[in-house]
Amino acid sequence: MKKLATLALAMVLAGVLGKAALAAPPADTLAEVKKKGVLVAGVKDSLPPFGYIDEKSRTIVGYDIDFINAIAKKLGVKAELKPVTSASRMPQLQEGNIDIIAATMTKNPERAKQIDFSHTYFFTGQKFITKKGAVRSLKDLEGKKIGTAKGSTSEQNVKKAIPSSTVLSFDDYPQAFLALQQGKVAAVTTDEAILAGILAKAPNKAQFEIPNLQISDEPYGLGMRKGDKNFVDFVNKTILEMEKSGEAKKIFEKWFGPTTQFHLQRNFKITADK
Repeated sequence: MKKLATLALAMVLAGVLGKAALAAPPADTLAEVKKKGVLVAGVKDSLPPFGYIDEKSRTIVGYDIDFINAIAKKLGVKAELKPVTSASRMPQLQEGNIDIIAATMTKNPERAKQIDFSHTYFFTGQKFITKKGAVRSLKDLEGKKIGTAKGSTSEQNVKKAIPSSTVLSFDDYPQAFLALQQGKVAAVTTDEAILAGILAKAPNKAQFEIPNLQISDEPYGLGMRKGDKNFVDFVNKTILEMEKSGEAKKIFEKWFGPTTQFHLQRNFKITADK
């Protein structure tokens, strides 16, 4: 009887482990996405103009979303958007809940050990939002509280650039900006393109500015699972084609052109990384 019970338990455990193995992320995302007919992307949903909820359509729109839609179209599948934060996006990818990250994600060596990146599809630099006239140099932020988002490269960069500062990490950048408005921090730091989006939407934006103080370069990549070569190659080929056809520039102009709230110069082209 004891032997039978042990055998039954072993069979149950084998079944559970078998199901766990089935739930693992696909080894070939490209084939799996084509098979299921849906590309699931992790995106921001409160960060204009990269990813935010449009008030009229109640759908997520933005620069990152246009790239995902273009990749999904090339694949001949639908795009499904899942909101992620800076801290949750890599775990969501690695656990197989999403197929790709398109969420203002800076490529760096530390992250590249854990996931694979596409070629750079957006390029910016890390700066600050401060009260107008309050900050002229990095010296003015020494010993001050500076807000940013958890799990972002901005956290590490500002600690290196201003070691005497106290970095307060929030769930997202709008929360950090609220802390600035309330006088709880002296500045908010992240990539200039994100800061421009936050400031453009602020009702009291005349009280704030982005001083010309850059502390790092920030190349954005689309994130995919480590070793997922077929999918990475497909995404890279697609965004290089988008650059060649002018579609990538058109998307930039749509969100950052001179007639937009977020006007920036396009000082990059999508090229194959060396």
